[in-house]
Amino acid sequence: MLFISATVTFVGLLVIFTALLIIAERFLTNYGVCKIDINAGARVLEVEGGQSLLASLIQSKVFIPSACGGHGTCGHCKVTAQSGAGPVLPTEVTYLTRKEIRTGMRLACQVKVRRDVAIKIPEDLLNVKMFSAIVKNTRDVTHDIKELRFQVQDNGGISHRPGQYVQIQAPSPEGPVFRAYSISSPTFEKNIIELNVRIVPGGIASPYLHSLKENDPVVFTGPYGEFRLNEDPAVEIICVGGGCGMAPMKNIIYSLYHTWPLRSCWLFFGCRTTRDVFYLDEYKDLANQHPDLKVVYALSDPLPKEQVWDGERGFIHLSVDKKLVPGVKRQAFLCGPPPMIDAVTQVLIEKGLSPGDIFYDKF
Repeated sequence: MLFISATVTFVGLLVIFTALLIIAERFLTNYGVCKIDINAGARVLEVEGGQSLLASLIQSKVFIPSACGGHGTCGHCKVTAQSGAGPVLPTEVTYLTRKEIRTGMRLACQVKVRRDVAIKIPEDLLNVKMFSAIVKNTRDVTHDIKELRFQVQDNGGISHRPGQYVQIQAPSPEGPVFRAYSISSPTFEKNIIELNVRIVPGGIASPYLHSLKENDPVVFTGPYGEFRLNEDPAVEIICVGGGCGMAPMKNIIYSLYHTWPLRSCWLFFGCRTTRDVFYLDEYKDLANQHPDLKVVYALSDPLPKEQVWDGERGFIHLSVDKKLVPGVKRQAFLCGPPPMIDAVTQVLIEKGLSPGDIFYDKF
Protein backbone atom coordinates (compact mmCIF):
# COMPACT_ATOMS: atom_id res chain seq x y z
CA MET A 1 0.00 0.00 0.00
CA LEU A 2 2.89 2.31 0.86
CA PHE A 3 4.51 1.55 -2.53
CA ILE A 4 1.30 2.43 -4.42
CA SER A 5 0.93 5.66 -2.46
CA ALA A 6 4.52 6.63 -3.20
CA THR A 7 4.08 5.86 -6.91
CA VAL A 8 0.91 7.95 -7.13
CA THR A 9 2.65 10.81 -5.34
CA PHE A 10 5.65 10.61 -7.69
CA VAL A 11 3.46 10.59 -10.81
CA GLY A 12 1.43 13.51 -9.45
CA LEU A 13 4.57 15.54 -8.77
CA LEU A 14 5.87 14.71 -12.27
CA VAL A 15 2.64 15.93 -13.87
CA ILE A 16 2.73 19.14 -11.81
CA PHE A 17 6.39 19.72 -12.69
CA THR A 18 5.70 19.22 -16.41
CA ALA A 19 2.75 21.61 -16.27
CA LEU A 20 4.90 24.19 -14.51
CA LEU A 21 7.56 23.90 -17.20
CA ILE A 22 4.95 24.45 -19.92
CA ILE A 23 3.54 27.46 -18.06
CA ALA A 24 7.01 28.84 -17.48
CA GLU A 25 7.91 28.57 -21.14
CA ARG A 26 4.65 30.19 -22.18
CA PHE A 27 4.53 33.06 -19.71
CA LEU A 28 8.04 33.56 -18.31
CA THR A 29 10.16 33.01 -21.41
CA ASN A 30 9.90 36.02 -23.68
CA TYR A 31 11.45 35.57 -27.09
CA GLY A 32 10.21 38.96 -28.22
CA VAL A 33 9.41 39.75 -31.83
CA CYS A 34 11.08 37.42 -34.33
CA LYS A 35 11.36 37.72 -38.08
CA ILE A 36 10.50 34.95 -40.54
CA ASP A 37 12.20 35.55 -43.88
CA ILE A 38 10.45 33.62 -46.67
CA ASN A 39 12.23 32.92 -49.96
CA ALA A 40 15.08 35.39 -49.50
CA GLY A 41 12.95 38.42 -48.77
CA ALA A 42 9.90 37.62 -50.91
CA ARG A 43 7.97 38.06 -47.67
CA VAL A 44 9.26 39.00 -44.23
CA LEU A 45 6.95 38.41 -41.26
CA GLU A 46 7.24 39.79 -37.77
CA VAL A 47 5.74 37.41 -35.21
CA GLU A 48 5.69 36.95 -31.46
CA GLY A 49 8.32 34.33 -30.61
CA GLY A 50 7.50 31.09 -28.84
CA GLN A 51 4.94 29.55 -31.17
CA SER A 52 5.51 26.87 -33.77
CA LEU A 53 6.58 27.99 -37.21
CA LEU A 54 3.36 26.53 -38.64
CA ALA A 55 1.14 28.50 -36.23
CA SER A 56 3.11 31.68 -36.90
CA LEU A 57 2.73 31.27 -40.66
CA ILE A 58 -1.01 30.60 -40.40
CA GLN A 59 -1.53 33.68 -38.20
CA SER A 60 0.23 35.70 -40.88
CA LYS A 61 -2.01 34.15 -43.57
CA VAL A 62 0.74 32.07 -45.13
CA PHE A 63 -0.84 28.65 -45.63
CA ILE A 64 1.17 25.51 -46.22
CA PRO A 65 -0.22 21.96 -46.42
CA SER A 66 -1.02 20.43 -43.02
CA ALA A 67 -3.55 17.74 -42.20
CA CYS A 68 -3.06 16.90 -38.52
CA GLY A 69 -3.61 20.27 -36.86
CA GLY A 70 0.06 20.75 -36.06
CA HIS A 71 0.53 17.55 -34.04
CA GLY A 72 3.42 16.23 -36.13
CA THR A 73 1.57 13.14 -37.33
CA CYS A 74 0.93 13.84 -41.03
CA GLY A 75 4.32 15.02 -42.31
CA HIS A 76 2.81 17.43 -44.84
CA CYS A 77 4.05 20.79 -43.51
CA LYS A 78 7.57 20.54 -44.91
CA VAL A 79 9.65 23.67 -45.41
CA THR A 80 13.35 24.18 -46.10
CA ALA A 81 14.95 25.90 -43.12
CA GLN A 82 17.98 27.99 -44.09
CA SER A 83 18.76 29.41 -40.66
CA GLY A 84 17.40 29.79 -37.13
CA ALA A 85 15.34 26.58 -36.92
CA GLY A 86 17.52 24.70 -34.44
CA PRO A 87 18.35 20.97 -34.58
CA VAL A 88 16.09 18.34 -36.12
CA LEU A 89 13.83 16.83 -33.46
CA PRO A 90 13.09 13.12 -32.91
CA THR A 91 9.44 13.86 -33.74
CA GLU A 92 10.50 14.86 -37.27
CA VAL A 93 12.83 12.07 -38.36
CA THR A 94 10.00 9.63 -39.14
CA TYR A 95 8.72 11.98 -41.85
CA LEU A 96 12.03 13.15 -43.31
CA THR A 97 14.46 11.22 -45.49
CA ARG A 98 18.18 11.53 -44.88
CA LYS A 99 18.47 13.57 -48.08
CA GLU A 100 15.74 15.96 -46.88
CA ILE A 101 17.47 16.38 -43.53
CA ARG A 102 20.77 17.16 -45.29
CA THR A 103 19.07 19.85 -47.38
CA GLY A 104 17.47 21.49 -44.34
CA MET A 105 13.93 20.17 -44.71
CA ARG A 106 11.86 20.49 -41.54
CA LEU A 107 8.30 20.03 -40.29
CA ALA A 108 6.95 23.53 -39.66
CA CYS A 109 4.72 22.33 -36.84
CA GLN A 110 7.74 21.05 -34.87
CA VAL A 111 10.01 24.09 -35.29
CA LYS A 112 9.66 26.68 -32.52
CA VAL A 113 10.25 30.31 -33.49
CA ARG A 114 12.70 31.45 -30.80
CA ARG A 115 14.86 33.67 -32.99
CA ASP A 116 14.88 35.05 -36.53
CA VAL A 117 14.24 32.27 -39.03
CA ALA A 118 14.86 32.04 -42.77
CA ILE A 119 12.89 29.46 -44.76
CA LYS A 120 12.19 28.50 -48.35
CA ILE A 121 8.80 27.27 -49.62
CA PRO A 122 7.36 26.73 -53.13
CA GLU A 123 6.44 30.08 -54.67
CA ASP A 124 2.86 28.88 -55.30
CA LEU A 125 2.21 28.70 -51.55
CA LEU A 126 2.58 32.46 -51.25
CA ASN A 127 -0.60 32.72 -53.35
CA VAL A 128 -2.65 30.34 -51.20
CA LYS A 129 -5.59 32.05 -49.48
CA MET A 130 -8.41 31.24 -47.09
CA PHE A 131 -11.85 31.25 -48.72
CA SER A 132 -15.42 31.32 -47.48
CA ALA A 133 -18.14 29.38 -49.29
CA ILE A 134 -21.64 28.00 -48.88
CA VAL A 135 -22.93 24.63 -49.94
CA LYS A 136 -24.72 24.96 -53.26
CA ASN A 137 -25.82 21.33 -53.58
CA THR A 138 -24.79 17.75 -52.85
CA ARG A 139 -25.57 14.36 -54.35
CA ASP A 140 -24.58 10.74 -53.81
CA VAL A 141 -22.60 9.47 -56.80
CA THR A 142 -21.88 6.00 -55.33
CA HIS A 143 -22.83 4.11 -52.18
CA ASP A 144 -19.99 5.81 -50.27
CA ILE A 145 -18.93 8.87 -52.33
CA LYS A 146 -20.75 12.19 -52.22
CA GLU A 147 -20.32 15.05 -54.68
CA LEU A 148 -20.37 18.47 -52.99
CA ARG A 149 -20.50 21.79 -54.81
CA PHE A 150 -19.54 24.96 -52.93
CA GLN A 151 -20.33 28.51 -54.02
CA VAL A 152 -17.24 30.64 -53.31
CA GLN A 153 -18.22 33.88 -51.57
CA ASP A 154 -14.99 35.80 -52.11
CA ASN A 155 -14.92 38.35 -54.93
CA GLY A 156 -13.14 36.95 -57.97
CA GLY A 157 -13.55 33.36 -56.83
CA ILE A 158 -10.54 31.05 -56.82
CA SER A 159 -7.98 30.50 -59.58
CA HIS A 160 -6.41 27.05 -59.76
CA ARG A 161 -4.53 24.78 -62.14
CA PRO A 162 -5.96 21.47 -63.40
CA GLY A 163 -5.41 18.77 -60.79
CA GLN A 164 -4.89 20.96 -57.73
CA TYR A 165 -6.56 20.54 -54.33
CA VAL A 166 -7.93 22.53 -51.40
CA GLN A 167 -7.83 21.94 -47.66
CA ILE A 168 -11.25 21.96 -46.00
CA GLN A 169 -11.55 23.17 -42.41
CA ALA A 170 -13.48 20.68 -40.30
CA PRO A 171 -14.41 20.71 -36.60
CA SER A 172 -12.79 18.22 -34.23
CA PRO A 173 -12.74 17.68 -30.45
CA GLU A 174 -9.32 19.37 -30.38
CA GLY A 175 -10.35 22.33 -32.52
CA PRO A 176 -10.46 23.01 -36.25
CA VAL A 177 -8.40 20.73 -38.51
CA PHE A 178 -7.73 20.79 -42.24
CA ARG A 179 -8.02 17.87 -44.66
CA ALA A 180 -7.02 17.82 -48.33
CA TYR A 181 -9.49 17.11 -51.16
CA SER A 182 -8.83 17.34 -54.89
CA ILE A 183 -10.92 19.79 -56.90
CA SER A 184 -13.20 18.03 -59.38
CA SER A 185 -14.75 21.15 -60.95
CA PRO A 186 -12.96 22.64 -64.01
CA THR A 187 -10.67 25.63 -63.79
CA PHE A 188 -13.03 27.93 -65.69
CA GLU A 189 -15.65 27.70 -62.93
CA LYS A 190 -14.02 30.35 -60.74
CA ASN A 191 -16.88 30.63 -58.26
CA ILE A 192 -17.48 26.90 -57.78
CA ILE A 193 -15.41 24.30 -55.95
CA GLU A 194 -16.62 20.72 -56.38
CA LEU A 195 -15.31 17.75 -54.39
CA ASN A 196 -15.76 13.98 -54.42
CA VAL A 197 -15.68 12.80 -50.79
CA ARG A 198 -15.68 9.17 -49.70
CA ILE A 199 -17.09 8.58 -46.23
CA VAL A 200 -14.49 7.22 -43.80
CA PRO A 201 -16.18 5.67 -40.75
CA GLY A 202 -14.67 7.17 -37.62
CA GLY A 203 -12.98 9.93 -39.62
CA ILE A 204 -13.12 13.64 -38.88
CA ALA A 205 -13.57 15.53 -42.14
CA SER A 206 -15.55 13.09 -44.31
CA PRO A 207 -18.47 12.61 -41.85
CA TYR A 208 -18.59 16.39 -41.43
CA LEU A 209 -18.66 16.96 -45.19
CA HIS A 210 -21.26 14.24 -45.74
CA SER A 211 -23.49 15.94 -43.14
CA LEU A 212 -23.48 19.34 -44.88
CA LYS A 213 -26.73 20.71 -46.28
CA GLU A 214 -27.58 23.41 -48.80
CA ASN A 215 -26.46 26.91 -47.67
CA ASP A 216 -24.23 25.60 -44.86
CA PRO A 217 -21.01 27.67 -44.52
CA VAL A 218 -17.64 26.16 -45.43
CA VAL A 219 -14.08 27.43 -45.00
CA PHE A 220 -11.12 26.18 -47.02
CA THR A 221 -7.61 27.17 -48.07
CA GLY A 222 -5.97 26.69 -51.45
CA PRO A 223 -5.09 25.99 -54.09
CA TYR A 224 -2.30 23.47 -53.48
CA GLY A 225 -0.60 20.85 -55.61
CA GLU A 226 2.22 20.21 -58.05
CA PHE A 227 0.22 18.99 -61.06
CA ARG A 228 1.12 21.05 -64.16
CA LEU A 229 -0.66 20.36 -67.43
CA ASN A 230 1.52 20.48 -70.55
CA GLU A 231 0.05 23.18 -72.79
CA ASP A 232 1.44 21.71 -76.01
CA PRO A 233 -1.72 20.44 -77.79
CA ALA A 234 0.36 17.75 -79.52
CA VAL A 235 1.04 16.04 -76.18
CA GLU A 236 -1.48 13.30 -75.40
CA ILE A 237 -2.87 13.34 -71.85
CA ILE A 238 -3.31 10.14 -69.84
CA CYS A 239 -5.55 10.24 -66.75
CA VAL A 240 -5.71 7.23 -64.42
CA GLY A 241 -7.80 7.16 -61.27
CA GLY A 242 -9.56 4.98 -58.75
CA GLY A 243 -12.22 5.86 -56.17
CA CYS A 244 -11.98 9.52 -55.13
CA GLY A 245 -9.01 9.74 -57.46
CA MET A 246 -11.68 10.63 -60.00
CA ALA A 247 -11.76 14.24 -58.75
CA PRO A 248 -8.55 15.60 -60.29
CA MET A 249 -9.17 13.55 -63.44
CA LYS A 250 -12.54 15.24 -63.95
CA ASN A 251 -10.96 18.64 -63.34
CA ILE A 252 -8.20 17.97 -65.86
CA ILE A 253 -10.43 16.53 -68.59
CA TYR A 254 -13.15 19.19 -68.55
CA SER A 255 -10.54 21.96 -68.30
CA LEU A 256 -8.60 20.38 -71.16
CA TYR A 257 -11.52 20.24 -73.59
CA HIS A 258 -12.62 23.75 -72.70
CA THR A 259 -9.29 25.01 -74.07
CA TRP A 260 -8.30 22.34 -76.65
CA PRO A 261 -11.44 20.74 -78.14
CA LEU A 262 -9.41 18.45 -80.43
CA ARG A 263 -6.77 17.28 -77.96
CA SER A 264 -6.13 13.55 -77.48
CA CYS A 265 -6.82 12.23 -73.98
CA TRP A 266 -7.37 8.86 -72.31
CA LEU A 267 -9.30 8.32 -69.09
CA PHE A 268 -8.67 5.01 -67.31
CA PHE A 269 -10.74 4.48 -64.19
CA GLY A 270 -10.60 1.45 -61.90
CA CYS A 271 -13.56 0.22 -59.84
CA ARG A 272 -14.12 -2.88 -57.75
CA THR A 273 -17.75 -3.44 -58.79
CA THR A 274 -20.49 -1.57 -60.61
CA ARG A 275 -21.44 -0.01 -57.26
CA ASP A 276 -18.25 2.04 -57.58
CA VAL A 277 -18.88 3.29 -61.12
CA PHE A 278 -19.76 6.97 -61.44
CA TYR A 279 -19.64 9.72 -64.07
CA LEU A 280 -19.46 7.12 -66.84
CA ASP A 281 -22.51 8.44 -68.71
CA GLU A 282 -21.19 12.01 -68.46
CA TYR A 283 -17.88 10.96 -69.98
CA LYS A 284 -19.61 9.06 -72.76
CA ASP A 285 -21.52 12.24 -73.62
CA LEU A 286 -18.29 14.25 -73.54
CA ALA A 287 -16.57 11.68 -75.78
CA ASN A 288 -19.40 12.03 -78.31
CA GLN A 289 -18.59 15.74 -78.47
CA HIS A 290 -14.81 15.18 -78.50
CA PRO A 291 -13.91 11.95 -80.36
CA ASP A 292 -10.27 12.21 -79.27
CA LEU A 293 -11.35 11.43 -75.70
CA LYS A 294 -11.16 7.69 -75.00
CA VAL A 295 -12.88 6.42 -71.83
CA VAL A 296 -11.97 3.06 -70.26
CA TYR A 297 -13.53 1.79 -67.01
CA ALA A 298 -12.46 -1.56 -65.56
CA LEU A 299 -13.90 -3.73 -62.77
CA SER A 300 -11.32 -5.53 -60.65
CA ASP A 301 -13.74 -7.56 -58.53
CA PRO A 302 -17.05 -7.91 -60.39
CA LEU A 303 -19.90 -9.70 -58.67
CA PRO A 304 -21.50 -12.72 -60.43
CA LYS A 305 -24.63 -10.71 -61.25
CA GLU A 306 -22.49 -8.21 -63.13
CA GLN A 307 -21.86 -10.51 -66.08
CA VAL A 308 -23.70 -7.94 -68.23
CA TRP A 309 -20.82 -5.49 -67.75
CA ASP A 310 -19.46 -4.69 -71.21
CA GLY A 311 -16.38 -2.78 -70.08
CA GLU A 312 -12.89 -3.94 -69.13
CA ARG A 313 -12.20 -6.41 -66.33
CA GLY A 314 -9.15 -6.67 -64.11
CA PHE A 315 -6.87 -4.11 -62.50
CA ILE A 316 -6.69 -0.80 -64.31
CA HIS A 317 -2.96 -0.98 -65.06
CA LEU A 318 -3.70 -3.98 -67.29
CA SER A 319 -6.11 -1.85 -69.34
CA VAL A 320 -3.48 0.88 -69.61
CA ASP A 321 -0.97 -1.67 -70.88
CA LYS A 322 -3.51 -3.12 -73.33
CA LYS A 323 -4.80 0.13 -74.82
CA LEU A 324 -1.73 2.36 -75.11
CA VAL A 325 0.79 1.92 -77.91
CA PRO A 326 4.39 2.92 -77.15
CA GLY A 327 6.28 5.82 -78.65
CA VAL A 328 3.63 8.56 -78.36
CA LYS A 329 4.49 11.89 -76.74
CA ARG A 330 2.45 11.89 -73.53
CA GLN A 331 1.94 13.32 -70.08
CA ALA A 332 0.19 11.35 -67.34
CA PHE A 333 -1.76 12.19 -64.18
CA LEU A 334 -2.50 9.45 -61.64
CA CYS A 335 -4.54 9.54 -58.46
CA GLY A 336 -5.51 6.58 -56.29
CA PRO A 337 -4.15 3.87 -53.97
CA PRO A 338 -0.35 3.43 -53.87
CA PRO A 339 -0.34 -0.10 -55.41
CA MET A 340 -2.36 1.20 -58.38
CA ILE A 341 -0.04 4.21 -58.81
CA ASP A 342 3.07 2.02 -58.69
CA ALA A 343 1.70 -0.51 -61.19
CA VAL A 344 0.50 2.15 -63.65
CA THR A 345 3.76 4.09 -63.37
CA GLN A 346 5.72 0.98 -64.34
CA VAL A 347 3.49 0.42 -67.38
CA LEU A 348 3.80 4.04 -68.49
CA ILE A 349 7.59 3.98 -68.23
CA GLU A 350 7.60 0.82 -70.36
CA LYS A 351 5.48 2.72 -72.90
CA GLY A 352 8.16 5.39 -73.14
CA LEU A 353 7.14 8.09 -70.63
CA SER A 354 9.86 9.65 -68.50
CA PRO A 355 9.30 9.92 -64.73
CA GLY A 356 9.17 13.71 -65.13
CA ASP A 357 6.08 13.37 -67.33
CA ILE A 358 4.17 11.37 -64.71
CA PHE A 359 2.40 13.30 -61.93
CA TYR A 360 0.72 11.33 -59.16
CA ASP A 361 -1.09 11.63 -55.87
CA LYS A 362 -1.20 8.56 -53.63
CA PHE A 363 -3.87 8.21 -50.93
